[in-house]
Amino acid sequence: MAECPMDIINDLFLRLSAATLVRCRVLSKPCFSLIDSSDFVSSHLSRRLETGDHLMILLRGPRILRTVELDAPENVSDIDHPLQAGGFTEIFGSFNGVVGLCNSPLDMALFNPSTRKIHRLPIEPLDFPERHITREYVFYGLGYDSVNEDFKVVRMLQSKLKGGKENFGYRVEIKVFSLKKNSWKRVHLLFEFMGLFIYFYYHLLPRRGFGVLANNHLHWILPRRQGLIAFNTIIRIDLAADELGVLSFPRELYTADNMDIGVLDGCVCLMGYDEISHVDVWILREYENIRSWTKLFRVLKPECVESFDFVRPLLYSKDRSKILLEINDAKNLMWFDLETKSLTAVGIECDSSFTADILVSSLVLGCKGDPTEAQRRKDQMMQKSNKRGGGFLSKGFKLKL
Repeated sequence: MAECPMDIINDLFLRLSAATLVRCRVLSKPCFSLIDSSDFVSSHLSRRLETGDHLMILLRGPRILRTVELDAPENVSDIDHPLQAGGFTEIFGSFNGVVGLCNSPLDMALFNPSTRKIHRLPIEPLDFPERHITREYVFYGLGYDSVNEDFKVVRMLQSKLKGGKENFGYRVEIKVFSLKKNSWKRVHLLFEFMGLFIYFYYHLLPRRGFGVLANNHLHWILPRRQGLIAFNTIIRIDLAADELGVLSFPRELYTADNMDIGVLDGCVCLMGYDEISHVDVWILREYENIRSWTKLFRVLKPECVESFDFVRPLLYSKDRSKILLEINDAKNLMWFDLETKSLTAVGIECDSSFTADILVSSLVLGCKGDPTEAQRRKDQMMQKSNKRGGGFLSKGFKLKL
């Protein structure tokens, strides 16, 4: 390996998956330094995004995470539960190989399943008692702020109780976590948007409660409710400015009784449901240009499902002739042919409790582990040594992690 020029090794390594590269770090010190370098991490990710190679489907089931290679569905790998809490871990977003995980509003992390590296978010206290919220009242979002080159996490809570005279409608807390700063920041709700939260949105579909990333914004749908809320609303948070706003969309969807939001090819898309017969998928070709909303295609209900409970486009095939759809759950992952309008099952074996996300094989977050976890281990070692009373660390020994 030492006799092979590093530029050839670099070109070879760029073609490998992130999981393979993690193992290659032990080959030599030059390989270790190359794979850990920020330039290589960036180049490796760019190649994955350009070629579409080593794309995976991340399956989330009860207390288990699993990856499936998109081009070889028979290649399945289980991933250890990364938060190690034994609870109901949710994946609330995936971007460039990093996923957002949470067991609760206070137990959250960023995780790279390819490298198995995790960054636990610092605990951010809630503005109101936990008894005033339930899982249905908490919205999450994982995004990447391309302006500041920073991963961000949004946590939005809504209280079940009205806020009283000092608060308009139901109390809302919106906070944004910055990976660069490793800290949280409050998003102040302008008066013009307070009216959106006169009522609480307890009946959000599970996936509708997760933010959709497009054009440096995270998006959620606040759905209409007959007799209470007249129109659907798309709210968005600008990740560069950490500000809340709204996004315009086609008028014919304002009063749709069942509408969902997603992202396809980097563009916001909307799904308008007729649960009995079909789903219409709309796409926003040019962000901020309401006239660029286009009805992209209609999916007729396949015979294998009773109704459309949840439909989400995930990605185009490499030749862009088909779109991968998740219909209700990961058990019904299907390719939709844009020309013939036919559906073909991907053939992944799982039960209806699993849901799917697209995962890019990347080295983002690095291979060096979680610095906060390392500090916790160091603190635990120090506490144990102090309890022993020997103070052996003061005798020339150094703690190595």
